[in-house]
Amino acid sequence: MNLYKEVLNSIPTAAIVVDKNMRVRYTNRAFRSCFHSVRVRGTLKDVTDCREEESCGGGVKCAYCPMRTLFSDAMRGDGTAFRNLIMRSAEGNLNFRIKVTPLGKFYLGVVDNAYETEIAREMYSAQDIQQRLLPPANAGGGTHYSFMYIPCREIGGDLPDVYETDGETMGFLADVSGKGISAGMLSAFVKAGWDRSEPSPAKALTGLNAKFQELNLDETSYVTAVAVRIDRARSEIRYSVAGHNAPMLLKSALGIDEIEMNAPPVSNWIPGYTYEDRAIGYRMGDILALVTDGVTECRNAAGELFSIERVEDVLQKSENAERFIERLKAALREFCETFEDDITAIAFDL
Repeated sequence: MNLYKEVLNSIPTAAIVVDKNMRVRYTNRAFRSCFHSVRVRGTLKDVTDCREEESCGGGVKCAYCPMRTLFSDAMRGDGTAFRNLIMRSAEGNLNFRIKVTPLGKFYLGVVDNAYETEIAREMYSAQDIQQRLLPPANAGGGTHYSFMYIPCREIGGDLPDVYETDGETMGFLADVSGKGISAGMLSAFVKAGWDRSEPSPAKALTGLNAKFQELNLDETSYVTAVAVRIDRARSEIRYSVAGHNAPMLLKSALGIDEIEMNAPPVSNWIPGYTYEDRAIGYRMGDILALVTDGVTECRNAAGELFSIERVEDVLQKSENAERFIERLKAALREFCETFEDDITAIAFDL
């Protein structure tokens, strides 16, 4: 058995060894990491963080336990079984394919590498699609801008966009609730539902809100957003905000203006909500910055927030939009070793 343990711990995929009495004789490091378990052996309940109150195998729901059913099928047959499982862990649902084979007088369950490869391939495809949703690196005409987008997971929930409408530069920055694949799907909806032809930021947000409410999602799903239109002829910024708690910042000769607007996020919270436009003037040489709360609420090892004040300090020291994004990215990486939320910012040279 010790040799088996060494071999199982050397493989990167999750593995579990069960005896004919449905007792877990061993789980390798990858399995324990997957289920956030510290138990190497014991019952299925012990090693999978099962939350049932009754003893393992004695509860009403135990008959429906996917892991127990899988090994039962193997024991009743030729010792092999193979199926997809969905199980709950401390971090949420786990979806994987596991294959059981005889291992002497025991039964070995191993997550199928082919399935993992398939998931990785699908994840790469989703990443590629999301990358294609990002704006080009710079404006082909109109207002010069720069941006950064650093998802905290393979698939992110922030959506930056810059485009031209009627000869004017439009900027849009959205932050959807949640993280990972579900957030990525919601951000794809936002991209599809955003009306690029609408010159009014408020009307575009109101239209997006109406489409969002048609999804009939629960109250935990929402989108914060900020939209701007840069009117170069009038040297004016038209803007509207939907619950975006990280404000716009405008650097001018007078210093930094922090621009906020109280309005709910795009959600089902207030049916039929109508957003409003506001305007602020600017001068040539000013810098407009839009950031998500992933920037301002990034924490360091001591638990300190990066904060809007640090963003303002970086902006104050930056000569243009490109330098601001470069310095902000460097400051965040120095301040936070890891990112727990998507990090996104757009800056415009006015």
